[in-house]
Amino acid sequence: MDEITVIGGGLAGLTAAIACAEEGARVVLLEGHRALGGRARSSAEPYVANDGTHVFYSDGEPFRWLARRGLVQPYRRLGLREGRRARVRHDGKVKAWVPRPLLVAIAKRGLTAPVAEDFRSWGVRRLGVDATDAVAGALGVVTYDADPGRLSAGFVWERFRRALAPKFPSPRYVVGGWGRVIDRMAAHARELGVRIETGSRADALPAGPTIVATSLDAARVLLADDSLRWESGRAVLLDLGVRRDERDLFLLSDLDEGGFLERYSSPDPTLAPDGESLVQLQLPMRPSESKADALVRLERIADLGLPGWRDRVTWRRDALANGRTGALDLPGTSWRDRPAIERGDGVWLAGDSVAAPGLLSEVAMHSALIAAGHALAAVTRSATSSRRSPAAG
Repeated sequence: MDEITVIGGGLAGLTAAIACAEEGARVVLLEGHRALGGRARSSAEPYVANDGTHVFYSDGEPFRWLARRGLVQPYRRLGLREGRRARVRHDGKVKAWVPRPLLVAIAKRGLTAPVAEDFRSWGVRRLGVDATDAVAGALGVVTYDADPGRLSAGFVWERFRRALAPKFPSPRYVVGGWGRVIDRMAAHARELGVRIETGSRADALPAGPTIVATSLDAARVLLADDSLRWESGRAVLLDLGVRRDERDLFLLSDLDEGGFLERYSSPDPTLAPDGESLVQLQLPMRPSESKADALVRLERIADLGLPGWRDRVTWRRDALANGRTGALDLPGTSWRDRPAIERGDGVWLAGDSVAAPGLLSEVAMHSALIAAGHALAAVTRSATSSRRSPAAG
């Protein structure tokens, strides 16, 4: 009972392991794959692409928690070069300025949106049709959903205010990609005494306090709990290595399609070989849309942001992100209604789809820190009970 087991070696699992070990607990972390990281993995050099279009927001406590431990340094901020190469597609035109409907929404970001109503109904009434459509299009990259208008207004509006109007310059780009963060977290955990076992899949719960930091699908099977379900997004991903061209954009937010393109090697040139760029694209998929059809639409966004890219490609990979993109709250639900962290019998749940606040990966870290606090309290109670028990004999 004096050892805490963490199942899952992604961002949530490593956060929980570190938080427990920092308080002096004995911790073992079990990861079924041979590599740590989960969705925070990055591809191998020379083309270093995150597993999806990731970025840290420095105005969130999870980033500050990592930064205090030196786990995200060094990082890069956006500069004028990136600002000059950012564009927005709206009404079929690529523009170098923020479209008026989006400015209307930004100007009203002080509004409070209700949880119980869908975003489209609330938005049309409070923002107008054009601004509502613009917000929905801009949030495709954040929600991984083709129709954010169907989601809770409170959920969508909170993400719009965080992602589209952050305190500048909030975005941070870790040099070397998110995989470097995982490497540093693992090294820090080991220095604290955490025993990390990769290639060690848990088929049953171990004895003692346990934090399950896996996907909801994996947790549902491990805990034999069919209630561990929540709405999630579905998107197609495309990563490209291309020979550099001065015409290439840094960022293209496609409000018409809900897609997104970002040249990550602009703030961090280490992500691609000299003379080349590393670009990541994402597009939420429509209901019943095939991956092939979605890729065709996503490649059209690449055409807009990377002129002649097909003749310059040096590396390519694509993927389908299905049910692994964080929680989506439908009307009438909020993060408080998601699967609870506390599961009873000394088991706690952590991940990006459980009952914790934050944006995407922030949910995973918040839930991990909460779960770690519960596990540490359980170990303390067990130790206190043992000291109070009468000696045998």
